[in-house]
Amino acid sequence: MISAEVAETVRRVDAFIRETVIPYEADPRNGGHGPTDELVQEMREKARALGLVAPHVRPDGSHVSHVETAALLKASGYSPLGPLAVNVMAPDEGNMYLLHKVATAEQKRHFLKPLVEGRTRSAFLMTEPDGGAGADPGMMKTTARPDGNHWVIDGRKTFITGADGAAFGIVMAKSPGGATMFLVDLPNPAIRIERVLDTIDSSMPGGHSVIAIENLRVSADQVLGEIDQGFRYAQVRLAPARLTHCMRWWGTAKRAHDIATGYAVKRHAFGKPLIDHEGVGFMLADNEIDLKQAELMIDWAAGVLDTGAHGTVESSMAKVAVSEALFRVADRCVQILGGTGVSRDTVVEQAFREIRAFRIYDGPSEVHRWSLAKRLKKLNTPA
Repeated sequence: MISAEVAETVRRVDAFIRETVIPYEADPRNGGHGPTDELVQEMREKARALGLVAPHVRPDGSHVSHVETAALLKASGYSPLGPLAVNVMAPDEGNMYLLHKVATAEQKRHFLKPLVEGRTRSAFLMTEPDGGAGADPGMMKTTARPDGNHWVIDGRKTFITGADGAAFGIVMAKSPGGATMFLVDLPNPAIRIERVLDTIDSSMPGGHSVIAIENLRVSADQVLGEIDQGFRYAQVRLAPARLTHCMRWWGTAKRAHDIATGYAVKRHAFGKPLIDHEGVGFMLADNEIDLKQAELMIDWAAGVLDTGAHGTVESSMAKVAVSEALFRVADRCVQILGGTGVSRDTVVEQAFREIRAFRIYDGPSEVHRWSLAKRLKKLNTPA
C-alpha cells in the first residue's frame, strides 16, 4: 500500500528525472568510471531545492515501506543518473539501510546523517580477489585481529563500488568468532586503491576498485553492531539491496522500452511502420510482459519484507527473475533500434550494459538458483 504522501513524491521524482536529470545524460562529466562528484552534486542541489534528496527516508531517519521504496526507486531509475540525483543509488542506499538498523547514535551522527543528506558517498568493502569472499562470503581472507582496545585489519578487496572519492567505508573482515564490520573514514593511508577497474557499466561514481588494506588500525567504537555478527548484518543489508537494484533498473528498462516503442512507431521499412512487422511488434509485446512480470515480482518480494520476514528467499527469486527479464527487455530494445541501438545516440546502449552487469551484482543468477535448490532439497528430504 502506498500512502498519498509517497504517491505525490513519486510523481515529483518522475517529473524531476524527466525534466531536469535526463538532459544531464549528455554531459561530458558523465564518464567511463561514472559521473564525476561535481556533476552528482550539481544534480543533487537541484533535487535538494525540491526536497527530493533521499525521498525514501523520513525526517526522523526511518524508511518508508519497501513497497513504497519500490515506487520511488522505479521512478528514479528512468535515467541512469536519476538514482544518483535523488540519492538512492547503490552502495549508498544499502549502507543507509544498514546503518539505520545497526549503527550507534554517534555513528549515525558522523556517518549516516551526511550520507542521507547527499553530501557524502560511501563504500561497502566485502568482495575479495585471489580466491577470497565473493558469492561465497565464507571464503573471506581479510582478517581483523584484536589488539587491546583496537583492531588491526589486513587484506585485499575488489569490485569495491565508489571507493575512489568515498567519505567512509564499511569494511568486513574475518574475526576470531566469525566476521565483523567496521566503519572507517576515507581516505586512509592504510587503505590503498591499487586500480580502478574498467568495467562494462558506467553509472556509479568512482567506478569499482581493487583495494589493499595494510595494518589498518581501528578503535573499538568503529565496530558496526556486534563483534562476529558481520555475516548476519550482510544479510540484513543484502536482502533489501537486491530488491532496490531491481527497482532502479526496472525504471531504466522501462525507459529503453519507451524509446524503442517510439522508434518502432515512427520508423518505416517495407512500406509500413516497424511496429506493424510482427518481428518487431512481438518483441515490444514481450517487453510489456517482462516489465509487468518484473514489477509484480518486485512488489511481491517487497511486500514480504514489509511483513517483517527476513525475505532472503523472496529477494533471491526476485533478483534472478527481474535481472534476467530486464536484460531481455534491454536486448530487444537494442535489436529494434538496429544500428542506433549500438550507438550512444540514445541511452539504450547504456541501459543494455548496466542491466547486463546487474545479473552479477549482489550474487549472480546461478548462485541464487543453487541456494534455492539447496532449500528445496532440505524441505523435501525426509528427516
